[in-house]
Amino acid sequence: VQLQASGGGLVQPGGSLRLSCAASGRVSSINVMGWYQQSPGKQRELVATITRSGNTNYADSVKGRFTISRDTAKNTVYLQMNSLKPEDTAVYYCKAGTYYQNVYWGQGTLVTVSS
Repeated sequence: VQLQASGGGLVQPGGSLRLSCAASGRVSSINVMGWYQQSPGKQRELVATITRSGNTNYADSVKGRFTISRDTAKNTVYLQMNSLKPEDTAVYYCKAGTYYQNVYWGQGTLVTVSS
């Protein structure tokens, strides 16, 4: 499985961004995908996940502001980020987990929230 993340950039506080993560390869083996964030000096943390059946899970810090969704035809997962705050600044990584307990990471995409 290969993951290609995109969509990061610079945005002002209160603004929005949409991240995309396109999966390729053995996509039929993927049972969950998600986004994680890593700020300087911090560990990588869960932002949101979505299962093959469509169940979602969010970190408390992003509930009500971020939405994870998927387009199964395009094998792509999205993270719509609204009402962005400076503390959302981080490198965002896409992750895929498979039915065989394999884990794959995409390259990170930098999100900077600053005025």
